[in-house]
Amino acid sequence: MSTEATLDDHPDGRVRRGNAARRTVLRRAVDLASVEGLDGLSIGRLATELSMSKSGLFALFGAKEELQLATIRAAKRIYVDTVVTPALESPPGLARAWALVSAWLDYSRGRVFPGGCFFARTGYEYASRTGDVRDALAAARREWLDLIAESFAEAQATGQVDPSESPAQLAFELNALLDGANFDSLLDSTDDAYGRARRAIQARLSLLNRGDTAPWEEA
Repeated sequence: MSTEATLDDHPDGRVRRGNAARRTVLRRAVDLASVEGLDGLSIGRLATELSMSKSGLFALFGAKEELQLATIRAAKRIYVDTVVTPALESPPGLARAWALVSAWLDYSRGRVFPGGCFFARTGYEYASRTGDVRDALAAARREWLDLIAESFAEAQATGQVDPSESPAQLAFELNALLDGANFDSLLDSTDDAYGRARRAIQARLSLLNRGDTAPWEEA
């Protein structure tokens, strides 16, 4: 059972109400941060928008940095549920690499967060800074890149990809196409970039593929 489910079943009604309030605040916070950045978050603003007391929000989060870190954790849970978990149902190797990047394109295009990819927006905001918030965002990005790279390593182990290729390099290339599609879609207000990124990724995977199947050609 997850921690959240356990807390939801807590016999103390005050704890349950507190957890429900925390989820409500964080859902608004992740949407807001995806558009305006983590610096745009404040206890006062969220209290006003959600018609809650400032003292109640301080009790839930304390300092602004804790609110920002909690927002990153909440965004990561949504991201994992939307992109990672469904993709991991695909077989290891190129099929999983394709499932991951395809799910990411759908996640960004579908505006799971209204500002596009939450981690792209906040990552740019904090890339040149130091501190716990920047470290949390950097860790999330590394986990994502490592997951794609792991899929390519698995593809090499099964003979789908030449062992001379660098999984980390391939992950970097595909992620750059994802970031570019997300950025262009926001700036141009069109979906064209997603189609271009999808075709570029399919072409790259086709060049790599030494196996008998190509699931991206069925998309």
